[in-house]
Amino acid sequence: MVPVNNSRLRRFSLPLALLTSALAISGCQSKTASLDGLEGLNTASTSPVSFKKTAELGNRWQGDQKNLELGLAYADGLEKLGQTDQQMQVLATLSEQNPQNSNIQAVYGKKLIAAGRPGEAIPVLKISADNGTSDWRVLSALGSAYDQQGQYSMARETYQKALALQPNQISVLNNIGMSYALEGNLKQAEETLRSAMALPEGKSLPRLRQNLALVVGLQGRFEESRQIASEDLPPQEVEANMAYLQKMLSQPDTWKQLSDDTQG
Repeated sequence: MVPVNNSRLRRFSLPLALLTSALAISGCQSKTASLDGLEGLNTASTSPVSFKKTAELGNRWQGDQKNLELGLAYADGLEKLGQTDQQMQVLATLSEQNPQNSNIQAVYGKKLIAAGRPGEAIPVLKISADNGTSDWRVLSALGSAYDQQGQYSMARETYQKALALQPNQISVLNNIGMSYALEGNLKQAEETLRSAMALPEGKSLPRLRQNLALVVGLQGRFEESRQIASEDLPPQEVEANMAYLQKMLSQPDTWKQLSDDTQG
């Protein structure tokens, strides 16, 4: 996680949210058709054909709002047209009309995280989690929502459940590490991130390495942080990051700033 309001620190770290979203190392932002439904879509074509097809789907769905297949297809079309507010309304209705369907709750919950609404995402994703989901992505997304709400212990408990389903999943380990960092437990954050880096695929993931550089730098070990960051970033960006870290650490409210900016 990084202070998303600062372009320099954003280079350091992989956001927890899907979500969200920014994605990232495969995981809570992973785009799988079976679970994430809408997340692999692009806001793309606005051709008349797309408008017409989407309008037809919308008319059909209005007459059968419990119909998941129709509703998801309609939401798909809305997203492709850039109609994200309407898309969210459709997903909200599908969620309300199908309260026991874990798949739609997972899709809607992840979209809420991506939209910066983690507080609303938690009860939605908990439906899937409480129904005994066997998909670690749902639990990882729920953990990310908890983290964004400052519920760090609950987040890590949820991440551990995800790891029980998908041992050594890099994205989940990353999120655990950054959860510790946001809480101010930098030693545990570093240990967790180094464990992730030690896995076979860990060394090939630049954003994971930049998260480690951030955590090391936040402990005041700037030369070591510089060396880690230099594996992926050009010298001028590394130095800009080091300068910002030193400035941030000189302020009395470092952890509040880090947490507030991440959730902002």
